[in-house]
Amino acid sequence: MQIYVNNMRLQVEDTGERDRPAVLLIAGMSMQLIVWPDAMLHATTDPAELAKFDAIAHRFWDEQGEFRPLHILNPVRTAFVAERCQLAGATVVDVGCGGGLLAESLARAGARVTAIDLAPTMVDVARLHATGAGLDIDYRLQSVEALADEREGSFDVVTCMEMLEHLPEPAGAVDALARLLRPGGSLFVSTINRNLRSFVVAIVGAEYVTRLVPAGTHEYERLIRPSELAAWARGAGLEAQEIAGLEFNPVTSLCRLTADPSVNYLLHLRKPAVP
Repeated sequence: MQIYVNNMRLQVEDTGERDRPAVLLIAGMSMQLIVWPDAMLHATTDPAELAKFDAIAHRFWDEQGEFRPLHILNPVRTAFVAERCQLAGATVVDVGCGGGLLAESLARAGARVTAIDLAPTMVDVARLHATGAGLDIDYRLQSVEALADEREGSFDVVTCMEMLEHLPEPAGAVDALARLLRPGGSLFVSTINRNLRSFVVAIVGAEYVTRLVPAGTHEYERLIRPSELAAWARGAGLEAQEIAGLEFNPVTSLCRLTADPSVNYLLHLRKPAVP
């Protein structure tokens, strides 16, 4: 099908796959817009955010590129999870997996990993990298709500790192994350606090001064206070276990856990075991 907008011809390419988005190609230009079928999107999803990250997915594994902070954060995030639950043989799902950085670390620790994202190029990059690394990871282009409907109560561990702050309705996503867990299972969330310090450090400093991440990566209004996240989790039947701050030094490129969650923080939650 062809569409004309302001004398520019747009061509819609239907991939013919129910689990893949259609792609809107702008003729004669390198730009592409991704059109997700309604069945793949939920109220918790922001297509503009997905497209923003999908456009730079091919540089995900460049440790000096836009995703450099994630490469530095990842060993600390992985250790936080591994020290609080048994990963070897565990069924784990990484929600909002991006190019597969955390998913690969969890798989190397012996977990049976499923990883989902709604950015199609990101999922393709993740699959390709895992294949090259010889890792067996079940990557899916799927929403957390759809996976929760399909595999409710199936996972020992759920991880959701640096994703919730990009959603318009994060509370709904937290509910879906909780549904994925078996009784006694653990959810690990990493996100950014909402206060003056986090605005200065994570947005002004990281995006406009040091340019650690692209400008516009975060919207202040979508940042999440720990009290808000804990309340959503309680509403979903989860119990908070531990909170820790994540401190990143842009000069030394070192990351460590702290007792200060005022900017980046990790939260460990658990679904109560059946009596």
